[in-house]
Amino acid sequence: MMALTRRRLMATSIAALAVELPARAQDNASSFVIDDARVIDGSGGFPLESARIVVADGMIAAVGPMSSVTAPSNATVISASSCSVIPGLVSGHVHVGGYDGLTMGPPAQNEANILRQLGVYLDYGVTTVASMGTNSAVVYSLRGKLQNGSARGADIFVADHGLGVPKGAPPAPLGTDQLDRPATPNEAREAVRAAAARGTNFIKLWLDDFQMLKLVKMQPEIYRAAIDEAHKAGLPVYVHIHYLDDAKDVLRAGADVLAHGVRDKPIDDEFVSLMKANGAWYIPTLSVDDAFFLFAEQPQVLNDPFVSKALHPDLLAQFSANEWRSKQINSSALPFWKRALAINQQNTKAALGQALNVGFGTDSGAMPLRVPGFAEHRELELLVDAGITPSQALMLATSKAAETLGLTDRGMIAPGKKADLVLLDGNPLEDIRVTRKIRTVWKSGAIV
Repeated sequence: MMALTRRRLMATSIAALAVELPARAQDNASSFVIDDARVIDGSGGFPLESARIVVADGMIAAVGPMSSVTAPSNATVISASSCSVIPGLVSGHVHVGGYDGLTMGPPAQNEANILRQLGVYLDYGVTTVASMGTNSAVVYSLRGKLQNGSARGADIFVADHGLGVPKGAPPAPLGTDQLDRPATPNEAREAVRAAAARGTNFIKLWLDDFQMLKLVKMQPEIYRAAIDEAHKAGLPVYVHIHYLDDAKDVLRAGADVLAHGVRDKPIDDEFVSLMKANGAWYIPTLSVDDAFFLFAEQPQVLNDPFVSKALHPDLLAQFSANEWRSKQINSSALPFWKRALAINQQNTKAALGQALNVGFGTDSGAMPLRVPGFAEHRELELLVDAGITPSQALMLATSKAAETLGLTDRGMIAPGKKADLVLLDGNPLEDIRVTRKIRTVWKSGAIV
């Protein structure tokens, strides 16, 4: 009961921020109607064929069969025959401004670069993201502008700097204004209080040793203090994990969201019980390990404009180089990456089979290999490859992802929700790769 009550309070506070800001952006928005569409509403249920969606002032006013939903007389009508409409995708684990091309570090944490990345997300139908740590003051300065429509890009919610430990994860070059590394429980509490004062939406912890890097792990007294302090402030805690045992330990400490899937062994009954007791969420991020070898083993993907347009020219050049591909394919880590992906897929399907709360995210932007926008569509494909239906995969990437973030105003095509919509050529329920065939994206009712 305590866990459920805490989650409700968190959801209420985050949703209040999300609802208030976009409403002001719609003063000049016109009404429009999407006619004769296949509506995949994000609920995981059957699609609505030959449907009509009415949008007014940036919100969904009505949705249903064309025979029963009246189109306003002054509305622009968009014909969507043979097309599908899905909610805007919600990526619950990304990073922004971590790199620019192949350059990583503080210089990339600038407004122009962050807006460019958020614009790419939007172009790829990802209308909301949660930046899970490594955020400087620049990200905060953009959050309200993106949500009220005065800046172009996906809506962003933030997990402040995030907490690692000295000589621990993440290993990326980061500024002191992007990451906190508490060495004691008191320092962890102080870091959480400072993040709350800055207006963070979430708290992020990096726990594990990054496997082969064997970094210093966050000790229980540190993460317990951080989780306790975050909950005092009404903030949900996301934890970077890899190992099953670590996942169980942080769940015992009250973690709200596992920001990655378990990748070392199958989840077990104890894990399932802890997840349910906490009302916790599980974000698989299947594409995290896949990205290490996808472009090297399948260089033909670079010929697809859907992929190449998402890539910075320097990154495209790297992926195209035989030397780089050979290095990745011959890496001693390749079997590890592939095994981690396979276990992650197995555990994600098992989690759904156990009726656990499963969300959606990619860790895109954490390193150049994890490409914003494209990674979200690749994640959908990997979910389906794991034996999850396209309908379920789309549900995870829309309504469930929004629910993970505590957002009640988006993630579904339903009256009263934000008109964050993606028009697709074809039926993604028959082939999930149809999500790549984007005709139009709307954010809060405005074409992007």
